[in-house]
Amino acid sequence: MVFQKLDKLVIKAFLGPFAATFFITLLVLVMQFFWLYIDDFVGKGLGPLVIAEFILYQSAVLVPLALPLSVLLSSLMTFGNLGESFELVAIKSAGISLLRFMRPLFWVTALISIIAFIFSNYVIPVANLKSRTLLADIIYAKPAFDIKEGVFYDKINGFAIKIGQKESDSIIRDVIIYEQGNMLQDNFLVAESGIMRVTGNKRILEFRLRNGWRYQERGNNYERENTEFVRIGFQEFNKQFDLSSLGFTNRTADSVNKNNERMYSLRQLEKAIDSLRIDNAEHRNRFERDMYRTLQLTALHDTIGKKYLDTAKTPKATTLTATNWLPDSARQSVHSLAKNAAASVKIGAESMKGAMYDKERVYRKHIIEWHRKIVLSLACLVLFLVGAPLGSIIRKGGLGTPLIFAILFFMVYYFTSTTGEKMAKEDTITPFTGMWLATAVLTPIGIFLTYKALNDAPVLNREFYDRLRARWKERMGRKG
Repeated sequence: MVFQKLDKLVIKAFLGPFAATFFITLLVLVMQFFWLYIDDFVGKGLGPLVIAEFILYQSAVLVPLALPLSVLLSSLMTFGNLGESFELVAIKSAGISLLRFMRPLFWVTALISIIAFIFSNYVIPVANLKSRTLLADIIYAKPAFDIKEGVFYDKINGFAIKIGQKESDSIIRDVIIYEQGNMLQDNFLVAESGIMRVTGNKRILEFRLRNGWRYQERGNNYERENTEFVRIGFQEFNKQFDLSSLGFTNRTADSVNKNNERMYSLRQLEKAIDSLRIDNAEHRNRFERDMYRTLQLTALHDTIGKKYLDTAKTPKATTLTATNWLPDSARQSVHSLAKNAAASVKIGAESMKGAMYDKERVYRKHIIEWHRKIVLSLACLVLFLVGAPLGSIIRKGGLGTPLIFAILFFMVYYFTSTTGEKMAKEDTITPFTGMWLATAVLTPIGIFLTYKALNDAPVLNREFYDRLRARWKERMGRKG
């Protein structure tokens, strides 16, 4: 009964900070993403529903990164608060070990890891697909309509517009409209003044021009004698432009990005990895066969080798070179042909090497993504093993000291995992080593901190280091 109350106590103390830190961390990560892409979102005419949809997808994508940090910070805060209020001291004095007290939170964290894996395997691929497609549509959407004085505006398909002066939002002067009817004829329009307005549905831009000329080229540019140049003067001319291509109007189908490794589940990745392994082996064998075929002399290697050996066995032969049996008149030609053949083989080999490197890189990226789904889930457990004993050692609650240590260890985790992933992509180390590097670094740290917490070692006790400093000064004073 006592243990059940303690389990409820520690779980209740953990869930509150975990929920708060998770949503705060997720909000910070989403805001950081928007800060990076703020220029691509401004001036695109995006509606609130589109922005809310993108935030939903991007939040789902960032969940695997927010969960480990939330577990680390909340476990630090939980055990720090219990240590600061001397509840940990009372529990230890009752004969209950720290490991027994950590056990309920360990199972809660294990449950979070399982949920994180399921989320990463089934939800993240869909969210990645939706987020990537929507982000590409937003980035490549044309900016909102804005024509500046003295600058050609070429965002409307097939037209370039230049306005010399804008007296107000509608009155314009010295207007030049360059229009491309096709690849062979170019037409343009010049007017002294006019009125510019956009229709109520914001689909049509209308120019009502006055006192100008329209220059038009007719005919076939390949037959200059049949080409006509026409100049038409006007007092009033109405020109309309379709603005449907401006802003964020059309959405790309999700199927465009479906073949990316980040859009696959674990089972799909396994199938893709197996297919890529077979395909790469077939390409490697084909490259080797093609390379062998480019060497024309290989088809005659038996004849050449026999003649070469016969020449070498003669008493007068002084050097063992393949040119001994060639006449002097043919040696220069053969030498040039050999150099050209060697250069061709080198170019082919470099091309094949580049193609195989790209294929191997795609193969490694699929393996890296397979490991990522497991590593990100286990990261919650690893960081809990760091945060829980560290909180019981520092015995400080709140967001001050725990936040500093949480950021410090999360930076170690993040930079180690990022470095390992980058090295794995560049084939410096294996994908397994690169993706599990952060886990291999932090797991011994967690075990060490747990050992120190079990033995009440003053690893991070300020008074302990103050006493050490005082003793060191005292010894230095005696030696002096």
